[in-house]
Amino acid sequence: MLPGIIDGKPACRSCTGIKLNVDCVECGAEDELYAHGRCWRCVLGSTVDRLLTNPETGIINDELKPFATALKSMKRANSGLTWINQEHVTAFLTELARMPLVSHDVVDQLPRSRTREYVRELLVTHQILPARDGLLHRYIDWSNDALNRLNSAEHRDIANRYIRWHHLRQMHSMESVSHGTFLRSKQTVTVTIDFLNWLTDRDVSIGDLSQADLDAWQAEGPSTREFAIRFLAWAIKTKLVAADLAMTPHRRGTSAKMSVEDQRDVVDGLTSNQPSLNPRDRAAAILVLVFGQQIDRVVKLTWNDVIVSDELVTVTLGGIAIALPAPLDEPFRYLAGERDLANTAAHPATNWVFRGYLPGQHIDPSHLRNRLRSTFSTRAARLGTLHELTKLAPVAILADTLGYSPATIERHAVASAATYAQYVANL
Repeated sequence: MLPGIIDGKPACRSCTGIKLNVDCVECGAEDELYAHGRCWRCVLGSTVDRLLTNPETGIINDELKPFATALKSMKRANSGLTWINQEHVTAFLTELARMPLVSHDVVDQLPRSRTREYVRELLVTHQILPARDGLLHRYIDWSNDALNRLNSAEHRDIANRYIRWHHLRQMHSMESVSHGTFLRSKQTVTVTIDFLNWLTDRDVSIGDLSQADLDAWQAEGPSTREFAIRFLAWAIKTKLVAADLAMTPHRRGTSAKMSVEDQRDVVDGLTSNQPSLNPRDRAAAILVLVFGQQIDRVVKLTWNDVIVSDELVTVTLGGIAIALPAPLDEPFRYLAGERDLANTAAHPATNWVFRGYLPGQHIDPSHLRNRLRSTFSTRAARLGTLHELTKLAPVAILADTLGYSPATIERHAVASAATYAQYVANL
């Protein structure tokens, strides 16, 4: 008969004489034990202390003590220990502990990796490092690597000047680099590099660029080649090429729009009993499909913008709080309910509705956009929604409610043949 079983039924400890010690030998807490009679939290604490101790001084550097405290205070000690015990994390923290001072420049000297950026944001979140524009520095790292793809030293120098004196100059003038600016600059430079390599393959110097070259470039490739027009404008301004050169620009109003029927089908799927997306993605999808919001703006919503009560859920996109009727409110109620559970060392008091992977940050717009892509195109959905909404209300009201500029809404209103005058005539 198995120990602890009497007549096929579990027996109490006193009946079997078996003693099960569930008290941690270190802290005395009655908790799940992890190793050598110690609980998860005690093992996490000793692991953090060991990794962050400077081997030369035998103590944790003063700058890193708040960081150590934050790691040891994680609500879910088992998750923290699992993360720290990964080989690449252990190696990074060990190297960090050796640094007499901690600064962004010091962190930059450590091997580039996702772990480096994750720990950097942890240090910022816990006020060990000052906040800095992460997208700006990501772009600098990316552009330095991108320049290596150029096949000509002459064209590499030109691309470097274009990046430094156009894109980075613009970024440095901004209070913080937006995801839109970051992605647009990457796209433009990527196409510019392809264009300059194309000229190199044809043995054409930038100074000898002709209209025939530009026409051939656009005719021989995909429509994305038109983004080289941004580089061309800069090259003309800096007098690298002739002032009379031109490329065919993209025509407004040619982007695909989701039909009303398709929008309804997707919304029905989001609010069904068995939705295909998780609550976070459904909440974002509703903001795009119902209110025509850009993903770059959706990810920046905070719990100051979304108010959840027993009676009502409201979301403020512009100057007006909009009530969300059932079942559109359901994913927001779910996210509000798990908000406290989301508080970790990475997000100790997160106010983001859509918290991200990096500590203290909202979700990356590109990541969210890609998650929704399997269900619908966010751009087509947004344009389709704005196309329909401009038939229902005046430009000024829509702009104020949805947080758009009146000029933007007016463009959509004209495209849908629903100007303000037509709206008034139908009243």
